[in-house]
Amino acid sequence: MAGHAMNKDVALAALPLLALLAACNMGAGGNGSSADSAQGELVGARIGAPFTLTNQDGKPTRWDDFKGQYRLVYFGYTYCPDVCPVDLQRIMQAFAKFEKAKPALAAKVQPMLISVDPDRDTPAILKTYVAAFHPRLIGLTGTKEQIAKVAKDFVVIYNPEKAGPEKSGGTTDYLVSHSRTPYLFDGDGKPVALVPVDDPGTPDVDEGSPDMVLAFLEKWIK
Repeated sequence: MAGHAMNKDVALAALPLLALLAACNMGAGGNGSSADSAQGELVGARIGAPFTLTNQDGKPTRWDDFKGQYRLVYFGYTYCPDVCPVDLQRIMQAFAKFEKAKPALAAKVQPMLISVDPDRDTPAILKTYVAAFHPRLIGLTGTKEQIAKVAKDFVVIYNPEKAGPEKSGGTTDYLVSHSRTPYLFDGDGKPVALVPVDDPGTPDVDEGSPDMVLAFLEKWIK
């Protein structure tokens, strides 16, 4: 699996879709049909739940802290070699353009990265990482148990490989396979649509370009 991120369709197929995602109509490569529908393809799906995690400043952060704000939620990890940084760069480039063009609407959006690698993604590691993409992007981590529960509630699958030998600095070498499902939630914390990401199966089409993500934000952020 390219970039050690599971294709959305493969990942979600492993879950009880009829119960969890009854209202979804998802396309390939992590993109839904939101461009052609009157409402987001995730409207009515049971995705998301209240949580308390730790942000990049080491402070408790709750899902309900963002009540009234749209939430751009990306699950990944800082040691991801390719997919996560590319997706985040494109999403946050689009967000920066949206922020410049429509600052009042952008102020209603909170982007966040939730780590699926809590052993290595300490608040200090996350702080440096998220700052490289956008000053508004926050990073969230927690205990293994906390992350496992959040991943389950948000219909995310992840699987750390067996850790290799410890290196200097106390880190170990391993990858984390995870489903690639960036979500947009509304101000009530309800799922709206999947944020566009590129489909490696269609090399001639760039579904996750910053322009595509910008169009997505302009469509759904009200």
